[in-house]
Amino acid sequence: MTDYPPPTFDTSRPHSARVWNYYLGGKDNFPVDREHGDRTIAVFPQILDVARASRAFLARAITYLAAEQGVRQFLDVGTGLPVENNTHQVAQRIAPQSRVVYVDNDPMVLIHARALLAGTPEGVTTYLESDARDPARILAFARQTLDFSQPVGLMLMSIMGLIADLDEAYSIVRHLLGELPSGSFLVLEDGSDDRTSDPAPVPATNKDLSMADLNEVTTVGNGYHYRTVDQITRFFDGLELVAPGIVSPPYWRNNPEPDGPFAPLESCGVGRKP
Repeated sequence: MTDYPPPTFDTSRPHSARVWNYYLGGKDNFPVDREHGDRTIAVFPQILDVARASRAFLARAITYLAAEQGVRQFLDVGTGLPVENNTHQVAQRIAPQSRVVYVDNDPMVLIHARALLAGTPEGVTTYLESDARDPARILAFARQTLDFSQPVGLMLMSIMGLIADLDEAYSIVRHLLGELPSGSFLVLEDGSDDRTSDPAPVPATNKDLSMADLNEVTTVGNGYHYRTVDQITRFFDGLELVAPGIVSPPYWRNNPEPDGPFAPLESCGVGRKP
């Protein structure tokens, strides 16, 4: 068991991982996070559907990789606080020998490191506290657990929108993918400001909500940066997009019920490295 240093975190300001945990019904958040979340919900109530649909997409994507593509290794960057259907839980239910490396820069996740490490006896689950902006460190750590001669599932869920500079975001993804072998997969979801990417329209209560307004009410810390569908698609340059391509999370290899989770302003996809 890794001997982690005592975590430190600021409870006077909301943190994106804790706010997201609140949206998902988790208990690992503070009053300041719930207050921020409630303000967002009041203006943009669909944020709860976004959170649920994102989590469901993650589970379906991991199931696709593990059950249909035989992937047994996962690198989850920006894992956030654990709720249900974490990457290692989904993967190891399908293949108990799966090996999972979690990466996050939220000190509070450190508190849950022991829980995250409690995977199956046959598999391995480990955790690195690091920022996505340091891909070299992430890859060096991941090599201690993952076999880079075998395919890896790289999970980037709602994390690239936290990188203000789009070119830097592309560079991070290229760096991470660059050292992964052929047959590896990129699973990526991020905020999209192209509302036409959703099969259903944004409800009338939000039709006049500008991106500036949305950024203002949802921003935590240094803010989140919505991209166009074309910009999100470019993260998959050089990869083979898995059908149905870049879509809203509820529609990736899924036929949602009409009254099911609705995820406006989100796009996702899965791509295979040739």
